[in-house]
Amino acid sequence: MRLADITEQNGDEAALRERLIARRGAVVGPFQALVRSPRLCEHLETLSTYCMRESALPLRLRELTLLIAARAFDAQHSWNAHFEKAVAAGVDRASLERLARRQDPDFTRSDERILHRFATEALLGHFVDDDTYAAALAEFGESALVDLVASLGTFTTLAMVLNTFQIDLDPAHEPPFPDVRDFRRIGPDRKAQQ
Repeated sequence: MRLADITEQNGDEAALRERLIARRGAVVGPFQALVRSPRLCEHLETLSTYCMRESALPLRLRELTLLIAARAFDAQHSWNAHFEKAVAAGVDRASLERLARRQDPDFTRSDERILHRFATEALLGHFVDDDTYAAALAEFGESALVDLVASLGTFTTLAMVLNTFQIDLDPAHEPPFPDVRDFRRIGPDRKAQQ
């Protein structure tokens, strides 16, 4: 990680760490960096918890949303932490493996196809066309669609924190994306970008 270890904490910071440990079991992932801004950390942890545990989307689609955002922002840490959770929630493993390779995931469920199309347009194109919006609204309803957009933003923020501060990747996991190594994008026609 690019940030130095925290050696001293004031009372608020120590209390935040204890709350994170009580809720999450440890201070892991993006929260390793976010604890340096305790108020932001508290708000973002609450929001991310809502997005993963309480949003109007079913668990399977919450996990898929996180993985789509992780892939869009090359967040290997998020991908590794949630890939098996998504599979356990019912997302097809082969489809996710294709998504990791930036191929058409060819989801068999219509709600997954619609979510993927909506999320990809929003994340990569920054807008959602009328047909995609109408399909997503019909599939998910207003409440879940608002939750979906907010979840994409939340998971994107966490991905940026992970990558910017180079939160440690688990060496036990094979790198999930063929075009990313460590915190560098690589490709067949170019050298690793520093």
